[in-house]
Amino acid sequence: MLARSSDLRAAGSLRAATAARAAGTRAAKRAFSLQPTPVPAPSEQPSWNCVKFEDVVRAGHRNRGGIVRTQCDYSHWLSQMTGCEIYLKHEQQQFTGSFKERGARNALLSLPQEQRAIGVMAASAGNHAQALAWHGKELGIPATVVMPTVAPMAKVEKCRAFGANVVIQGAHIGEAKEYAMANFPELRYINGYDDPEIIAGAGTLGVEMLEQVPDADVIVVPVGGAGLIAGVALAAKTLNPKVRLIGVEPRRCASYSAALLHDAPIAAPTKPTLADGLAVPTVGPHAFAVAKRWVDEVVQVSERQVAISVLRLVELQKLIVEGGGASGLAALLPGGPLDRPELKGKKILVPLCGGNIDTTTLSRVIERGLSADGRLVRLDVAVSDRPGGIAELTKELADLGASVKDIFHERAWLQETVSSVYIRVILETMGPDHNKQILAAIRESHGTEVKMDTDAAL
Repeated sequence: MLARSSDLRAAGSLRAATAARAAGTRAAKRAFSLQPTPVPAPSEQPSWNCVKFEDVVRAGHRNRGGIVRTQCDYSHWLSQMTGCEIYLKHEQQQFTGSFKERGARNALLSLPQEQRAIGVMAASAGNHAQALAWHGKELGIPATVVMPTVAPMAKVEKCRAFGANVVIQGAHIGEAKEYAMANFPELRYINGYDDPEIIAGAGTLGVEMLEQVPDADVIVVPVGGAGLIAGVALAAKTLNPKVRLIGVEPRRCASYSAALLHDAPIAAPTKPTLADGLAVPTVGPHAFAVAKRWVDEVVQVSERQVAISVLRLVELQKLIVEGGGASGLAALLPGGPLDRPELKGKKILVPLCGGNIDTTTLSRVIERGLSADGRLVRLDVAVSDRPGGIAELTKELADLGASVKDIFHERAWLQETVSSVYIRVILETMGPDHNKQILAAIRESHGTEVKMDTDAAL
């Protein structure tokens, strides 16, 4: 097997991991605090052809019958909204809910018989762990997954249901990997985004998309550890050199951009993001070498844009997609970094990489999306502290067509008069134009000091 520079030492220690588990919330805050990874010397960096197109073809044959050939559908509403011809590739339809199955199954089927009997291991907070657990069970290969304490419990339980040996250890993926490498030396470690077999498996997605939409102009792919975009770009550019490959990464974890800046994988500043599946502080060396050769451009999206993308998919497509899986579309929506004149009218393929989002997280993301869309706003207004004062305000809001989602009042911070009370109202509205109407009417009746906070411009 190729030596993997992704196996460079991870940050932290087991003692820190134990302390993080006990602390609970401190573990979550430290989940993105990986120490800097040394930049490999040029002689140590993998070659761009460490994964070849024939590896992708081989992966396609290995995976045949074990991976869902997902739909790739034209979206009328998103095309109308973006001015492009948008085709959505539904990787959330895979059995475990993400594209990760393509690489996981190929990696397992690439193992020699002796290693299949011994088993494999991986450190993952979700999608890769589930894919490895499921296909390990299907192929009779024992799988051990080490999951950090911040891993969603629903994903942990699914891995257990698939028969994997699940170990909860470490405050973040780096500590989980360190624990796995130290405690299961006999098992083959499968990196979820950097193993050549993983990249080749991801490349089968690129082949499928061009089979389904052969005249595509652009493919927009979310970027985390860069394994997916490396495989897709390699396959797509080999089949159609004219197709343009654009990567999209969260602004709060721009590890691919950092690697481009330093011409080698390097740890990027990372903060919690709605696109948590893309929060990989350092891209994989093999993945970066391949992607750098084939990818045309990479852009970044904000939390606001990711939230709106998830909301648009729910409302317009009736699809539940996780933040990372919706990031490609986020870049194309109005106001996004790919909302450009040269892309208008182009046929654009957008893989929806995964749909594994907890219901509680989904509700929060939808609320943030509504806020970013100007349909959930906060109104601050002073009203009479006499009986009926709040009732008059809520009636006025109802007459204006606004729905009160939450309301509370406070007296201590209103210093001008003791006969008034400060009211904060959370409103559901129809959007920015409606907000202007509401604000104008409330200011007319309650004074110009009325304030309205919204993420969308009034």
